[in-house]
Amino acid sequence: MPIRKLLPGQTCQIWTVGATGTDPVKRFETSQHLLEAPNWLSSGDALVLNGDGLLWRLSLSGAPRLDEIVITGVPDLNNDHVLDPDGAHIYLSAYDRQLYRAPVHGGAAELVTAEPSPGGIFHFLHGVHPRGDRLAFIGLSEAPGGERTPGDVYTMSANGGDYRRLTSGPGASDGCEYSPDGEWIYFNTEMFGGHAQIARIRSDGSGLERLTFDDHVNWFPHISPDGRWATYLAYPPGTQGHPGNVWVDLKVVALEDWASATTVVRLFGGQGTLNTPSWAPDSSAFAYASYPLESAECDSAE
Repeated sequence: MPIRKLLPGQTCQIWTVGATGTDPVKRFETSQHLLEAPNWLSSGDALVLNGDGLLWRLSLSGAPRLDEIVITGVPDLNNDHVLDPDGAHIYLSAYDRQLYRAPVHGGAAELVTAEPSPGGIFHFLHGVHPRGDRLAFIGLSEAPGGERTPGDVYTMSANGGDYRRLTSGPGASDGCEYSPDGEWIYFNTEMFGGHAQIARIRSDGSGLERLTFDDHVNWFPHISPDGRWATYLAYPPGTQGHPGNVWVDLKVVALEDWASATTVVRLFGGQGTLNTPSWAPDSSAFAYASYPLESAECDSAE
């Protein structure tokens, strides 16, 4: 899969928004890099993003500044990266479909996943248990002809091994993330009837529960650290997968009242906008990326 690049006439914008959709701030804009999937550092003063197969740090204090975080020992990185609760490390997904752990300020990465993995599955990281001892990821495999199987929710030890499969279709699942207490895994899934909806399942694989019931194609739920709010992306009805360069709604919902979801912003983006956890450590705000085109007027929050 090629590394994503900006289209001619396209820019990348990085925004932060208050927990209930208030006080949007455009933190950074570039026509040089397609930056994706902001994670908020535990220090609260910077975001971590991927772009061009690399990892980047965007300062939120003072003048905006984008610096590469130099990680060695990994192939090109994709947009599935999640911070270790220890605040000093980050877990990374790469284009070799393996998972790595590296110092969040740069340094040598170590391979986490088993080689070969059970069943030869590919790994797409989305969550780390708040204790830091388990990872939640989407696993899928590829047939000899190149066709991929639908993704399912797995967990594994943060030290490698002890793979546990929590879902088995029907349809694909994605975006699996632990709740702040570690009791639940929130994710999007097609198992309820053909298009992605938000659901949760207990971390032991029991208690599957559907949370959204609408015609939109809903992806990537992210839970605030205080357990009060969630964000997710709502694609137009009929959307296949989670493409980029489409109009999407970014929604905020009270965690105990999923029927109350409201659209915070309609933006041009999708893939890369909100793939991984992007809440501030104090739950006061969240971050996202948009990708406006000159030919597509973007009302992204301005």
